[in-house]
Amino acid sequence: MSMRMRKKRNFDARMEACGDLLLAKGANGILNMKEAAENYRALINFPAAFGNDNPVALEIGCGKGGFVIALAKTTPDVNYLALEKMSNVILTPMEEVKKQGVENVRFLNIRAECLPCYIPENSLDVIYLNFSTPLPKLGYATQRLTHRNFLEVYKKLLKKGGKIIQKTDDRDFFDFSLEEYKACGFALEEVSYNLHENGNPQWNIVTEYEQKWVERGLPIHRAVAKLSLEAD
Repeated sequence: MSMRMRKKRNFDARMEACGDLLLAKGANGILNMKEAAENYRALINFPAAFGNDNPVALEIGCGKGGFVIALAKTTPDVNYLALEKMSNVILTPMEEVKKQGVENVRFLNIRAECLPCYIPENSLDVIYLNFSTPLPKLGYATQRLTHRNFLEVYKKLLKKGGKIIQKTDDRDFFDFSLEEYKACGFALEEVSYNLHENGNPQWNIVTEYEQKWVERGLPIHRAVAKLSLEAD
């Protein structure tokens, strides 16, 4: 029996206080990717949203926001979008961004299927997929965030030469993802089956979820998939 997450205290007022960080909240009636792609558009003007023309990167599934906040601090010349579909979850990283005064992070409270509604084509430099749900059950493959249905959407949103950077602890999901990248015309630039084999690389920002698995001695898999400069 699954349990629903309890709504945070004073949720509505707290969300309103972070409203300037929220660039998109799921549109009513959009249930799947086809509808999102065909029936709704509210494309974000990134220079207006961030106040500059810096490159834009997206993390899909930001959770508590530890990764995107740390990354934003180390690369202030890049703008970051953090997507989290659950409103009760996205409030935490939005409040943390406010608290820490991080200027280059904005949020999308939508499902990944709805990205074409809000993100202009050929506008993203990088998409980060950190420990996405592997959905191992038979018949759920099309819902994985690295399934070719999603990859074809990402291809339209990424600039030519743009990258997807993925980390996961699930080997089957990782192998599935590698095959999907290749099938969709991405070049695999980096593939590691044990990212922490010789300790944490200096450049790697460890997510909250990642730290738990590393402490247990379990391998972390990482891939960088690059979109061809000649991509359609």
